[in-house]
Amino acid sequence: MNFTEQKLTGKASIDKPWLNFYPEQFRNLEIPRITIEAFLKMKNPNEDKIAFEYYGNKITWKQLWEDVDVAARALKALGLNEGDRVPSFLVSTPAHFILLLAAERIGVAIICRDDEPEELCFAIRKCKTDTAFVMDYLSKEDEELFRTTTPMTRMIKVSPFEYADKSQMKDYVLEEITARYPAETETTEGDMSWQEFMELGRNFKGECLAPVDPDRAVFGAYTSGSTGISKLVIHSSANIVATAYQMSIFIPPSDVQEVWWTPILPPALIAVTVSMTIFPLSTGLMVSLDPFCPLENIDIEFMDRKPNFWALIPLYCEMLMSSERIPEDYDMSHLRTIGAGAEAMNDRKYAEVEEFFHKHNVQAKLSAGYGQSEGCSNLTLPNPMFPLEDGCVGMPMTATVLGVFDKDLNELNYGESGELCMTGPSMMLHYSGWRGEELTEQTLVEHPDGNTWLHTGDEAYITEQGIVHILGRGEIKAYGDKPLHVMRMETKTVRTPGVKDGFFCLVPDQEHEGYYRPYLFVILDGTKTLEEVAELLKDTLEEHEYPVEIREITERPYFHFKTDRKGLTAQILKELE
Repeated sequence: MNFTEQKLTGKASIDKPWLNFYPEQFRNLEIPRITIEAFLKMKNPNEDKIAFEYYGNKITWKQLWEDVDVAARALKALGLNEGDRVPSFLVSTPAHFILLLAAERIGVAIICRDDEPEELCFAIRKCKTDTAFVMDYLSKEDEELFRTTTPMTRMIKVSPFEYADKSQMKDYVLEEITARYPAETETTEGDMSWQEFMELGRNFKGECLAPVDPDRAVFGAYTSGSTGISKLVIHSSANIVATAYQMSIFIPPSDVQEVWWTPILPPALIAVTVSMTIFPLSTGLMVSLDPFCPLENIDIEFMDRKPNFWALIPLYCEMLMSSERIPEDYDMSHLRTIGAGAEAMNDRKYAEVEEFFHKHNVQAKLSAGYGQSEGCSNLTLPNPMFPLEDGCVGMPMTATVLGVFDKDLNELNYGESGELCMTGPSMMLHYSGWRGEELTEQTLVEHPDGNTWLHTGDEAYITEQGIVHILGRGEIKAYGDKPLHVMRMETKTVRTPGVKDGFFCLVPDQEHEGYYRPYLFVILDGTKTLEEVAELLKDTLEEHEYPVEIREITERPYFHFKTDRKGLTAQILKELE
């Protein structure tokens, strides 16, 4: 790598040293401010090419745009107009993406949520509309709850079999779908199927297009709430296009159309809609949607589908590594890239995952990136030149600027830790919903340089090469102002003899407001007792890092596809009452 000669100021956001790793044509990338539809059409001029595969049914771009047109007219027939917001609780079916693109055409924003029924009701009330899109296995009780506690009077119900070739569905997929239907569902006046909804559009003869405005709100989704309250993040078409456009160099060229597989994950996660679907679609890949694959069969499905690209997360890695059905000599060379998103893994786990895939003939290095819902899912891209150590998450995307700041908004020098902040074209419009205005003011902050910066809430540092290292969530300290850097603590823990895996929950200190106390959850490998591990950790961890309590578990618990630190922390706090 030949680095451009430059005099470093010590400030990452000014020097942008990460640009040295990008080809010249990417260093001053101009992001087009266009709609998602215009972007996808620009990137996929051949409408005979396949956009989606959904359980044996392949949907061409021509078919997709035809259905988007019908769905846009159907939304207008329902009385929706520019500026309205419509709640959608769909899984990752083609209907979700058709709905999103149709909403963009008429100037409507789709608000997604994947949560408990009471939280879904909250989302409906905040949308202030009488229409919601749901899967048709919604229970009678939940529908009655929606109707009695929200303004909703009309439900568009989407069948899991819509757009699918049912004859191509595996038995375990059919069993998963069947299991989602409760004993009682309800069809009430005002409800309609997706087909009935689309028929409205076919019969609608009025004008349906809103003025083109890439900066208008088009998509909103709630954060998982894994580290705090769940917040409604609002993005524009321009935000979404900016993320996908910057990620484009992630896909290596191919002479044949390759496949991106998206199993299980719901589109209410911004990364699923943007980075795992809009982005691969924009690169010409065929996106294979698989929302009803049972988690316990993801190994079988993976071996059967042989995808070229897969949005891996730590939970999926664990499922493959623990599978007894994958032969020792099974060839996974069809995978062009391997990475781990959703949450960071400790250094040893990264090494174990990479070793597993390389043993199965995957040529790529394991990569890690970083992003947030507020940044439209991705802020960095992997850089394989640097090992995945000490929270390394790669380098900023080309048009995305990252910097590390102190509490007084002074940018820190290379290697100094503080709050990671971002400015760039994929930054959210704002938060909406509960405390939306207040939370937006706290998160989107104008700095002395005149730019508005997104405050991620994550503690990090950036090296002279422009490589970002995440240390943990927020400036969390133990009493005595000693920092608790979770990723470093977990890496030291898993390197301790006798420990197979482990993670910390940082629990608010009941005696010292504003401080935290570490609790450790460990999975032992059978070579040491818990008591022996506890003694060894005294030499491994610093005094303020040593856990208040060590709890042995047999497997890592997950919530929204991340380690359930929030649930365990709540449990500990309840015990302390």
